[in-house]
Amino acid sequence: MNEVKCECGHVNPFGTVLCEACGKPLIDDGKKLLDMRYDGSARRSQVYKKTSIDKVWNFFSSVKVGVWLIVITLVASAIGSFLPQETFLPRNAQANTYYKEQYGLFGDIYYFLGFHNLYGSWWYLLLIASIGISLVICSLDRVIPLYRALKKQRTVRNENFMERQRIFSRTDKELSADLSQKLYQLMKKKRYRVREENGNLFAEKGRFSRWGPYVNHIGLIIFLVGAMLRFVPGIYVDEVLWIREGETLPIPGTDGEYYLKNNQFIRETYNSQNEKEIFSEAINAAGDGSVAKNFQTNVELFNREDTIVHGKTPELSKIKDEEIKVNEPLKFDSFALYQVDFKESELNQMAFQLIQKSNGKSFGRIKVDLVNPEANYDLGNGYKVKLSSYLPDFYFNSSGEPDTKSRVPNNPAFVFTMITPDHPDGEKSFVAIQETIEPSGENEFQMKFDGVETKNVSGLTVRKDLTLPVLAVGGIIFMIGVVQGMYWQHRRIWIRSSESGILLAGHTNKNWHGLQKEISQLIDGELAPPEDQSHLQKKAAKIV
Repeated sequence: MNEVKCECGHVNPFGTVLCEACGKPLIDDGKKLLDMRYDGSARRSQVYKKTSIDKVWNFFSSVKVGVWLIVITLVASAIGSFLPQETFLPRNAQANTYYKEQYGLFGDIYYFLGFHNLYGSWWYLLLIASIGISLVICSLDRVIPLYRALKKQRTVRNENFMERQRIFSRTDKELSADLSQKLYQLMKKKRYRVREENGNLFAEKGRFSRWGPYVNHIGLIIFLVGAMLRFVPGIYVDEVLWIREGETLPIPGTDGEYYLKNNQFIRETYNSQNEKEIFSEAINAAGDGSVAKNFQTNVELFNREDTIVHGKTPELSKIKDEEIKVNEPLKFDSFALYQVDFKESELNQMAFQLIQKSNGKSFGRIKVDLVNPEANYDLGNGYKVKLSSYLPDFYFNSSGEPDTKSRVPNNPAFVFTMITPDHPDGEKSFVAIQETIEPSGENEFQMKFDGVETKNVSGLTVRKDLTLPVLAVGGIIFMIGVVQGMYWQHRRIWIRSSESGILLAGHTNKNWHGLQKEISQLIDGELAPPEDQSHLQKKAAKIV
C-alpha cells in the first residue's frame, strides 16, 4: 500500500483520514465537522481486504459482529436455564432418557442440541472463544492507530482542521507574546500539559481516559480466559457425591487420590415448644410437621497410599475426622465439600426366602444388596437362586416393557431364576414391590419378601476452583477501565495565529458543554468565546 504524504511533510500510512501531524483532512468527505474517531488514523480493517487473513480480521474487528456474538451467547445461556443442567439431575438419572421422560419433545430437543451440558459443550466454548477473539482484534485494530496518531500530534494544526472542530472561535487580533504566555499559564493552572511553538499553543489533559475502553477489553479477555480455564482438567471441579452411611468412596475430581467415608448422617429438627412456636409457619408448611434445624455428615477423609490397581482395594491412610454441616464445608488441598442434600431411609438391602408354595416350607434366605447385587446365591442341597435381571427404579416404558428410570433403588424389581433338585432348569419369577409375576406359568417355588434394610444418604457437592484469582483480576481490571473512561475526559485545546486572526479549537471525547465552559474561563475575555458548531453538522447532514 502506498503511503500518503501531507503538505506539512508528514508521511501517513495508507488509509489515514486526517494527517497524524497537522490534522489536515486527506480525504474531502464534504462534511462540515471532522470525524475525530480514532483521530482519523488508518485502521487495518479498512485498508487490507484482499487475503483470507484480512477477511477474518475484518469480520472480527466489526463491533456489530462482537455485539451479535454476545447476544447469541446470552440467549444460549438463558435457554440453558430453562431446564436443569445435567450436573443437577437426580442421583444416577440418565440424561439421554431423563429429559425426554420428564419434559417430552422439548426435553428431547433440549438434550439433542446439547443444552443439558451447555457450559461444557463445544459450540458454547466456541462462542466464548469468538467473543475473546473479537475483543482482541477490535482492540488492536483501533488502539494501535489511535496511539500512533496521538503520539505524533504537533502544536500547530492546519487551519482547516481547527475550523472544522465542534468547539471553535476566531478572534480578530494578533496573538502577542504576552497574551500567549498568559494563556499558557492559565492552562497550566488547569492541569493541562501545554506545548508552545512560536507563540502557538497546544494544551492536553486526560489522554489516559481514551484507553479506558481498551482496559475494559483487557479485563474482559482475562475474565473469558478464566472462564475457559474451567474446562481444563484439574482446574475446576463442581461434582455431586452421594454417599451412604458406612460407605467409602473416592472423591470426584481427585483422580482417586482422596477417599471419603460416611460414618453417620445426622438430622436435627425444631423440637422444643418455644422453637415450634417461633417457626410454626415453616413447620406447618413443611407438611410432615418438622423443619430441619441442622443436617450434617460425620466423615473421615483418607489419602490413597498405593497406585490404583483394577480389582484391588486401595490402601488408605486417614487424614482427619470432620463434621460437614450446611455452610461449614470440609476443606482440603484446594477442594471443599459442602452439605447440600440428603435422603433418609433409602432402600439398601432386601431379604427373600425361597419357599415351596404348597406347604410354605423355606429352603433358605438371601439378602440382595440393592447397590451392588450379586448374581448367584447358593442355599445348599441343590437349591440356588440366580438374579437374572435387576431394575432399581422399575417402571413400564412406552413399549410396555419393564425398564428402570435410574440406578437409584426407589422401586426395585427382580427377575429370579429358582433352581431346585426337582427343577434343574430353574423356574423364573418377576418380583416387584407388591407384585409377583410367573411368566412360565404356575411355579412350585417362589421368592417371599422377608424384610428390608435402609440407610441414610448424604448429598455432598465437591468444589474446586483455581480460576477465581484469574476472574478476580479480570473483574478488577474491567472496573478500572470503567472508572478510567467514565470519570475523566480527554480534552485538547489548540490556539494558533493566522492571517485571519487567532484561531481557537477544542475537542473532547465527551462532555462538550464542560469543555466549552472551561475554555471560556481560561481565555478570561481575551479571545472570542468558543461556539459549539454541532448545529452545522446537522445542517450538513440534511443537505447531503
